[in-house]
Amino acid sequence: MWKYYALLSAFFAALTAIFAKIGVKDVNSDLATAIRTSVILLITWGIVLFGHQLSGIKTIGGHTWLFLILSGVATGLSWLFYFKALQMGDVSRVAPIDKLSVVITICLSFLFLKGPVTPRVVLGALFITCGSIIMLVK
Repeated sequence: MWKYYALLSAFFAALTAIFAKIGVKDVNSDLATAIRTSVILLITWGIVLFGHQLSGIKTIGGHTWLFLILSGVATGLSWLFYFKALQMGDVSRVAPIDKLSVVITICLSFLFLKGPVTPRVVLGALFITCGSIIMLVK
C-alpha cells in the first residue's frame, strides 16, 4: 500500500510545482510560501480534528517532539528555497534539481539511520544525480 501513497505523493508534488510556478509569478515567494503553508495547516488539522485523532497529542514524547519540530523547520526552509527557485527559474529545471533530495536522503539515511545501500540503490542515485546535472547544464 505504501507504494500507492508514494505514487500519489509524487503526483501531487508534480502538481505542486506547476501550481506554485503559476502562483509565484506576481507575488513575493516568501508570501506565497506562507499562504501555501497556511492552507496545508488548515487541511492537516482538519483531518486530525475530524478523524478524532487529537487525543494522541498527549502521548507524544519529548524526543518525538524534537524531531517533528526539526522536520518542520527543514520542511519550511525547503519550501522557502523551492518557491524562490521556482520564481526565478524554469519549473522544468528546478523540479529535477529539487529531486536531488532523494540522493541526499539516501546518503543521510546511510550515515544516520544505517539504511541499506545496495547496488540497485547506488545505481538509482547515480541516475538521479546524472539527470539533475543534465538539467543544470544549459
